[in-house]
Amino acid sequence: MTEYLIALASDPAAWAALLTLIAMEVVLGIDNLIFISILTNKLPEHQRERARRIGIGMALLLRLGLLGTIAIIVQLTEPVISVFGQGLSWRDLILIAGGLFLVWKATKEIHHNVDHNPAPDVFDRKTASLGFAAAIGQILVLDLVFSIDSIITAVGMTDHVVIMVIAVLVTVAVMLFAATPMANFINANPTVVMLALGFLLLIGTTLIAEGFGAHVPKGYIYAAMAFSALIEGLNLLSRRAKRKAE
Repeated sequence: MTEYLIALASDPAAWAALLTLIAMEVVLGIDNLIFISILTNKLPEHQRERARRIGIGMALLLRLGLLGTIAIIVQLTEPVISVFGQGLSWRDLILIAGGLFLVWKATKEIHHNVDHNPAPDVFDRKTASLGFAAAIGQILVLDLVFSIDSIITAVGMTDHVVIMVIAVLVTVAVMLFAATPMANFINANPTVVMLALGFLLLIGTTLIAEGFGAHVPKGYIYAAMAFSALIEGLNLLSRRAKRKAE
């Protein structure tokens, strides 16, 4: 084992794979972090930090646990059913279910943000409140979806489990560091909340499309998100300058 680690550490290709995988995992982790931030901000303030740490901790455990079952994870890409002539694997079904959940959740939150006095319907205002256990449960569902997608991506980039584990640990450390600042920033800026919910809609739609076999280049998705975030950043600076002038 020691000789294997030494050989791996001296291999430039292994370092290149590690850095690339870390960068990719961190970018993929943003999706998870946005969802966790929005969801935990609905909890009482004294529970938010704890919920974020538990949610991100579960993401770590899920990823490490899935790495121990790589042989099974790889088999999840084999078609198991056919819908309208389209073969769907377990991974596809999980992505579709996760995407539908994200679209439903984001749509519901947008509805509550736009209409503060809704009529009794499927989006009844009474259901907008969220308990600690319910928040953790919803985070766990999305953790599972993002973890499976993350591990399958990692398997496609390297054969070394050690590299995957290191990339996962670094990614989760970054998420823990960024979780509270991101959540506080989103909570302090109502327009950013709407933008983040829009991101969740986009991510959910992308997951559904990928589940049905439509490959959507992640670069386009994250470029659009980065551009939107840049414009919102300029709006925030403009509003801040206006307040100072007044």
